[in-house]
Amino acid sequence: MSLRGTGFGLAGDKGKISAGTKATRVLLHDFAGHAFPMDLTRALGRRGHTVLHTYCESYRGGKGRFDVDADDGDVSVVSLSMGATFAKYSPLRRVSQEIAYGRRFTALAEEFGPDVVVVCNMPIVVQRVVASWCRQQGVPWVFWLQDLYSVAIRAAAAQRLGGTAGKLAGYGSESLERSLVRQAAAVVPITEDFQPLLDRWGVERERCTVIENWAPLADLPERARENAWRREQGIADDRFVFLYSGTLGLKHRPELLFELAAQHTDDADVVVISEGMGEQRLRAMLAERPLPNLRLLPFQPFEQFPDILGAADTLVALLEPSAGTFSVPSKVLSYLCAGRPILGAIPSENLAARTVERSGAGLVVPPTDVEAFLLAAKQLRNDSRLRQVAGRCARSYAEATFDTDVVTDRFVDVIGQALGSARTIDLTV
Repeated sequence: MSLRGTGFGLAGDKGKISAGTKATRVLLHDFAGHAFPMDLTRALGRRGHTVLHTYCESYRGGKGRFDVDADDGDVSVVSLSMGATFAKYSPLRRVSQEIAYGRRFTALAEEFGPDVVVVCNMPIVVQRVVASWCRQQGVPWVFWLQDLYSVAIRAAAAQRLGGTAGKLAGYGSESLERSLVRQAAAVVPITEDFQPLLDRWGVERERCTVIENWAPLADLPERARENAWRREQGIADDRFVFLYSGTLGLKHRPELLFELAAQHTDDADVVVISEGMGEQRLRAMLAERPLPNLRLLPFQPFEQFPDILGAADTLVALLEPSAGTFSVPSKVLSYLCAGRPILGAIPSENLAARTVERSGAGLVVPPTDVEAFLLAAKQLRNDSRLRQVAGRCARSYAEATFDTDVVTDRFVDVIGQALGSARTIDLTV
């Protein structure tokens, strides 16, 4: 996709950054298209940096808000396509798609001419293509480490392939991701839980800066329970709502949502907003055993997200046991902004579980304990005082913790580190 007409100009229009320059050209790519990376992009733009924000429009998942306000500065957004839906669970087709996508991305990068590239949620084959381009062009890149993909791939390969084939697939993915992390000019893991593995991989601590994810508070105001979205869905005011919104795939246990609906056929609706394998699994279960109170909806526009979360009485988060510490569901952070209690079936060692517990925002149980999950759900359903207190704690935690300016300060330091000139270049603007 061409950058002509975006206001950036082309690569030939700019020179490399030099000492005393106060702004950088940042290419930030968030494959998933979440809201918080775009929040960072806007903040960098307001500080005077030129930022091109890209994401994959072919990835099926909830997307953030990508429109640019007048005070956001020199910021543009370009979506990149794989030409078809991302074949997440088809290894051969996925590799082919990722290589082609990486080439589209590097063509865009060539035209933009960044001083630094920041990559987030990028599949490792795509990242391999991008890393090669950065090395050839002498452009430093930052590995914003959201998930340890190779850990997930290794677990999935062992389960689906087994034996030698599974081990080889797991070893190959780990070897590639280890190589990529070691090549990056700077690494931003989202939790300290990633650090032991990074240590084993030989990534120097001085190149790592832990920055936990956040949610954009300005985009996620609290909304009344009885709102336009709830009325559009025909949900009665007196009907209790458990709501799950976000990716529902191999890292989750959609069966828990089915069991939740089965337990509350008379007194609650379970609303699931998702697409993909988990949603398909629920549809298959509904075909065998219809549950009128289990509602399945596709991903909704981001501008409706505050009303969607506000319409819930309890918000549900799921993560399978094998995910452990390698994946931190960002949906929990958006949930905190809504001022609603959270019901989590999440491994206790996961940062999301610790966040809910330390904030007092709800109840967390082991994902393998169906009885505990249903008991916690019933407790939240029947105790309005518990819900009220947990909801207040959730929003209070978000307001006290999710400071975009503080996060941006830290990323500015990381960018300076990646450029290798943090002491001579003023990146604070």
